[in-house]
Amino acid sequence: MPNKDYYELLGVSKSASQEEIKKAFRKLAHEHHPDKKSGDEAKFKEINEAYQVIGSEEKRKQYDQFGSAYNSAGGFNAGQGFGGGFNWQDFARQNSSGGFSFNSEDIDLGDIFGDVFGFGGGRSRAGRARTSVGEDIEIVLTIDFKEAIFGAEKLIYLEKNDTCDGCQGSGAEAGSKISTCPECKGAGQIRQTQRTIFGNIATNVVCGTCHGAGEKPEKFCSKCHGSGRVKNKKEIKISIPAGIDENQQIKISGAGHAGEKKIRAGDLYVSFKINPDKKFVRQGQNILTKLSIDFVQAALGDKIEIETLDGVVSLKIPEGTQTGKVLSLSNKGVPELNRPNRRGDMLVEVVVKTPERISRQGKKLLEELKNEL
Repeated sequence: MPNKDYYELLGVSKSASQEEIKKAFRKLAHEHHPDKKSGDEAKFKEINEAYQVIGSEEKRKQYDQFGSAYNSAGGFNAGQGFGGGFNWQDFARQNSSGGFSFNSEDIDLGDIFGDVFGFGGGRSRAGRARTSVGEDIEIVLTIDFKEAIFGAEKLIYLEKNDTCDGCQGSGAEAGSKISTCPECKGAGQIRQTQRTIFGNIATNVVCGTCHGAGEKPEKFCSKCHGSGRVKNKKEIKISIPAGIDENQQIKISGAGHAGEKKIRAGDLYVSFKINPDKKFVRQGQNILTKLSIDFVQAALGDKIEIETLDGVVSLKIPEGTQTGKVLSLSNKGVPELNRPNRRGDMLVEVVVKTPERISRQGKKLLEELKNEL
């Protein structure tokens, strides 16, 4: 496959270990598998071809040496086989003499990638290849600073796939006779053959007629047209835990898109963006704030009232306090996530203000004080 970078196709560096290459291949194969709704067959073939080379230490050394000229250096034979790269006929011919035989009908690509990488998409008890769950939903919710600290309950509004109330998710019109799907004969899946780097490999895919159910109603539901779900606007109440932080996420099970034909719904994932506060800054489990005092309070000490997240409390200013000194109020910080009884501290940075204007009498007193220092 000249002019293509196998490392780039798998998203790894040239110094990647074999284990890193293997992990990258599995991730991409899962993402682009043709049996998935979001699959990309062309991309799937490309990453397979790339993995067949750099996934092998011996072939990788040759590829690293010859680069795009790998084909002419004894590697893949261009112009034949899968993707213009792998010559399956030569491979089978070379290995048949050594006792190796290959029957493409014996290999099920769905089984290979389903069992090894967990692709299969789930199967019902009747062995039908059906989608195991509805799609998840991810949203970002903006909340106020104190809502993140103490938790809150929020109503959110979503437009999502919901179970059809006309057929209760069955996809059949009320009273309609349900019979075995004529396309898949009740299996819920049909067999297709694809040409890959492994040769002609058979795969089982979800039947497009019955959507994997294995059954077909005499008349589809007029409201959902047989899918078992419809688009609805939903109001969902969520509980925000105390101590949630920016970009952290909570999961609401079953609040995602409804699955087809009574398959369980996906989940809702909510991430958070937090509005800043004018007085307080969060730093982990602690809350930071600043307090301005005059130089008399700083010199002599004082006891003053200060606002916290819990209301106004009394704070003792020690005598001789300097600008930048940090005073601590225990247990006035952020609750630990899911353990609200354990909280951080509120850290108060003191700023000593110098008066811009001083009376004549004040200046006289300061001069007297200056002579004593």
